[in-house]
Amino acid sequence: PFPDSARELCAMSRGGSTGYDRLITVFSPEGRLYQIEYAFKAVKAAGITTVGVRGVDSVCIVTQKKVAQGHSQDKLLDPSSVTHMYKITETIGAVQTGHQADARAQVQRVRQEAGEFRYKYGYDMPPEVFARRVADMNQVYTQHAGMRPYGVSMMVGGMDEEKGPQLFLCDPAGHFLGYKAYATGQKDLEANNMLEKKLKNNPQLSYDETVQMAVSVLQSVLSADFKCTDIEVGVANKEHYGRFRSLDEAEIERHLVAISERD
Repeated sequence: PFPDSARELCAMSRGGSTGYDRLITVFSPEGRLYQIEYAFKAVKAAGITTVGVRGVDSVCIVTQKKVAQGHSQDKLLDPSSVTHMYKITETIGAVQTGHQADARAQVQRVRQEAGEFRYKYGYDMPPEVFARRVADMNQVYTQHAGMRPYGVSMMVGGMDEEKGPQLFLCDPAGHFLGYKAYATGQKDLEANNMLEKKLKNNPQLSYDETVQMAVSVLQSVLSADFKCTDIEVGVANKEHYGRFRSLDEAEIERHLVAISERD
């Protein structure tokens, strides 16, 4: 890990990332870990935006479903095989924004963790405990030279028996925070500004209002009129005993029609 020449040492001391971004375990003189910052850029580079909103008795996460990426062979793809939404337990679901190969590897690992928790304690992992465990695993990947961080941001939604609907974001650095509503990915700043305005007066959102707010914010920041095949919507609400499920095309279409009639 030491510089090979005086020239490289000078470049490192000038505050540039030269040398300091080669290993994830080395801080720069400014206290930055460049590989972590690059992992956050990888999340945005995926070109996907995800929005999550928490209501009174429900939580909803909406993300784009991009099937065609401009390659000729994408016309032959089966759209049902493309997803960013994963069911972790009966009451917890997650949307992965970023590198999807990393996403699948992480989901497989955390499903195993959730299964072991249920086997050990006899009940499903609460969403907050799950989000903390994901963040703990992400943080470990920032301090070992033989690993790299996952290039994904995991938005977790679920129902807690005591606290009701929960929404968390776990990032590549190992942070996890709970939110009333949040967006991650390419257009996250615009979406979060819009969510702040909509939630300014702390509205008590019903199930339909929760879903439609998440979808309409995503539509607005992307300046797009969605078809039901363009997005994935995951919800957990008390009406369905807190189970996390993906909405089918008919249900998504119903919400899209309601949004267009309202606007």
